[in-house]
Amino acid sequence: MSSLLLIFMVLLVTAMTVPARSEDVIAPGENLVTEGIPPIPASLAETVGRYTEFRTAGLRSWHPTRREMLIGTRFGETVQIHRVTAPGGARRQITFFRDVAGGGSYQPKHGEYFVFNKGVGGNEFNQNYRYDFDTGAVTLLTDGTSKNSPGVWSRQGDRRAYTSTRRNGKDLDIYVVDPARPETDRMLAALEGGGWAALDWSPDDRRLLVREYLSINESYLWLMDSETGEKTLLTPKGGPEKIAYGGGQFHPDGKRIVVTTDRDSEFRRLAYMDLETGAHTYLTAHIPWDVEDFDLSEDGRTLAFVTNEDGVGALHLMNAATRREKRLPKLPEGSVSGVLWHKNSRDLGFHLTSAKSPTDVYSLDAKTGKVERWTRSETGGLNTSGFVEPERVQWESFDRRMISGFFYRPPERFAGKRPVIVYIHGGPESQFRPTYLGRNNYLLNELGVAILYPNVRGSSGYGKTFLTLDNGFLREDSYRDIETLLDWIRKRPDLDAERIMVMGGSYGGHMTLAVATRYSDRIRCAVDIVGMSHLATFLQNTEDYRRDLRRAEYGDERDPKMRAFLDRIAPLNHAEKITKPLFVIQGANDPRVPLSEAEQMVETLKRVGTPVWYLMARDEGHGFAKKKNADYQFYATVQFIQEYLLNESGR
Repeated sequence: MSSLLLIFMVLLVTAMTVPARSEDVIAPGENLVTEGIPPIPASLAETVGRYTEFRTAGLRSWHPTRREMLIGTRFGETVQIHRVTAPGGARRQITFFRDVAGGGSYQPKHGEYFVFNKGVGGNEFNQNYRYDFDTGAVTLLTDGTSKNSPGVWSRQGDRRAYTSTRRNGKDLDIYVVDPARPETDRMLAALEGGGWAALDWSPDDRRLLVREYLSINESYLWLMDSETGEKTLLTPKGGPEKIAYGGGQFHPDGKRIVVTTDRDSEFRRLAYMDLETGAHTYLTAHIPWDVEDFDLSEDGRTLAFVTNEDGVGALHLMNAATRREKRLPKLPEGSVSGVLWHKNSRDLGFHLTSAKSPTDVYSLDAKTGKVERWTRSETGGLNTSGFVEPERVQWESFDRRMISGFFYRPPERFAGKRPVIVYIHGGPESQFRPTYLGRNNYLLNELGVAILYPNVRGSSGYGKTFLTLDNGFLREDSYRDIETLLDWIRKRPDLDAERIMVMGGSYGGHMTLAVATRYSDRIRCAVDIVGMSHLATFLQNTEDYRRDLRRAEYGDERDPKMRAFLDRIAPLNHAEKITKPLFVIQGANDPRVPLSEAEQMVETLKRVGTPVWYLMARDEGHGFAKKKNADYQFYATVQFIQEYLLNESGR
């Protein structure tokens, strides 16, 4: 037998015996459950790949005596805590867990350890831990089962005040512990409600500033004795209008606090509040936007704050004595958030993001004006300089109210009318902000899909009246904002009104389902991510500690009239009207929108015969936090878009 013939026979036998390569398709991870999702070709991952390999970085804490910081970023599957010792320096990973490591706050005197928090599988029942730098030991500080907030440090750094549901699983009580001695943990005050938070300690550590949150439109401030737990109301209840307070911080003189509040205003202003008289002195009355974040320097001389100016975070520095704003150096283009002073009262840390750059950490030297970049997050090797900036757009809704949003247009090389994704944010007391779109940049840059992010009524950032326009019996008005947006799209010569997909997460998922039932004839398909299919069953089954907080927004399902209304508008009760394909995505451990909300919608759609894809993660909660799960979710979403939005037949 010739050598060539022998080689041919060997190759033939090998081809017949070697199975098809498993990498020809993307297998879902072991914790993912899929129904109706067709096999996803491995070539899709290769095409999408670089758009999934981006990172972000967030400032967690400044070291008290050195010019270094803790940040949160992801190198593996989940966000973990890293240390950075200089601007642009290496990010040294410190925590290594399967789940996200949150918080990360240095002991405020010497920084020999830090405190962080972590849940399991997205359940949000976070526990607090101490990490010791000398030994690398991790010590549990809480009970291991309840929901616990990260907490705030005392000025001496010997105690930390935090909230916990430990007592009954429903109410948030105030606890105090010395993290260096976990055995000191004790309940300081038993409280009623799920909206309590310790904001700050007084300069002498004898008092705590505590906020009682009832809704985004109503909250109160209390002073609490840090030894006895006795509390005194600072902001009276029962006035003619509801008032909201955001952050709160003691001034070094101990006689006043700095707060953000919408008292006497549509927007949240920065103010001094006199602790003796309760008088408010407004510091930002000249700015017609919400002050969403602030920090007073350790020496009490400078206030750093961020205003939400039509969705863009703008940084301000103010002399705390003269109340005059300081001139700022030119910052990189983008939106600022998360201001945090170093104890030296000179270095101000903050976040900055833009359409061309993921969130990264910067610092500003308040004395010299020098701006330094501490992290440079990767973008998967993509050149982002050509990424499109969003355009602010407006349309008139059914009641002649102007509704706004942000429109991302595909590159010019995509000719003709473009298909559109309407992406609705959660909350609903939230707001889409111009930002780096991450994976969604693939939809713009490679598929040529336009993306429109509406801020319907009920969104934050546009005044407290706008916030209330969807509450309770007004819920359907926010649905109609999307109906008029569909009208606006039809009038645009650059957009294809015959190819529209609606999607959203959490409340945005609920809105997606509402649009799919009411305006099914005007969309091609829909993607619901951890959304509520029936607001009444959602309220019944969400975790106890958050139920009353959500009733303030959606209405009390125990009231017969409200229950009848919620039954009437529930997407679940009109599922037969969903005639276009739906993709439902859910985490099994979601404490906010329980798994049952997705399951009941999927089962109903199966019965009525609507095409439905279902993706459930056993190790996730309110959204997918693990990279491998989030990647598969995106691969499946891209395939869904290709099959139902981009396919000319509109199957």
